[in-house]
Amino acid sequence: MQAQFVGPDGGLVTRRWYEAAVTVRFEQLAPAVAFEVLPGRRWGPGWWWSATTGGHVAVGSNAMRSQLMVLDRDPRVAGLAGRPVRLIWRDAGSGRTRSWVPQLFARYTDGTALVADCPGRAGAGGERAAKAAAAVAGACAYVGFVYRRMAPLGEVAAANLKWLACYRHPRNAGGPLLARALREAFAAPVPLLEGAARVGDSLVVLPAVFHALWSGQLSADLTVPLHERIPVWAVSV
Repeated sequence: MQAQFVGPDGGLVTRRWYEAAVTVRFEQLAPAVAFEVLPGRRWGPGWWWSATTGGHVAVGSNAMRSQLMVLDRDPRVAGLAGRPVRLIWRDAGSGRTRSWVPQLFARYTDGTALVADCPGRAGAGGERAAKAAAAVAGACAYVGFVYRRMAPLGEVAAANLKWLACYRHPRNAGGPLLARALREAFAAPVPLLEGAARVGDSLVVLPAVFHALWSGQLSADLTVPLHERIPVWAVSV
C-alpha cells in the first residue's frame, strides 16, 4: 500500500505506507484532496478552529464536524487534520488499483494515531466504502494505528457539544481563581445555574462554566439537553 500526501513544496508526494506512517506528521498537513462542494447540500466544506492545536482543521461535512468536536475535547488528542493522506493499493481479487481518502486523522499524546471516516448515517458509501474500510483498517493495524468509521452522534449530544464548543477558546476560562471557585461550587452535583450563582455574576461565570464543561474540568450528562437545572459536578484530578 502507498500513501500520497502534500509535501513541503505543496506538491503531492507518494511513499510506501509503512514508511510514511513512521516518518510523516500527518496531523500537520494540508488536505491531500479537497473536500467537495456538492450542490443542494445544506452544509458545505469549511474550517474548524481546534482548541487542541490552536489551528484550523479542514471539515467536509456536518457529521465530520461533530466528530471533530468529540476529539477536540479529548485530552489524549494532540493533533488533528482533515484528509491529510490518500491510501492507494491493488485489489487482490481484480488486480485493479484502488484508493481511499479517510476524512480525519488524530494524533494521540502517546504517538499513536486514529484514522477515521465520519459517515452521516450507518451504511453510507455502500459496498465501496465497506471494502475500503477493510483495506484501510488492515493497513492501519500494520503500523499500529487504529481505523474507525465513527458512528454518528445522537441529535441531543451533537447539539450539546455544538453549544459548548462556542466556549472552547481559552479566553472563556476566566483565570485560575475562577476555575478554583467553580471546582468548589460544583464539588458535589448541583444544578448548573445554582452552582454558577454561588460563584458570582452569571455574565462572567456562565462562559467559564461552559468552558469547563467543554474542557472536562466539570462534567454533566450530555445525552440529555443542557438546561439551567441539569446537574453539574467537578471532575476529580
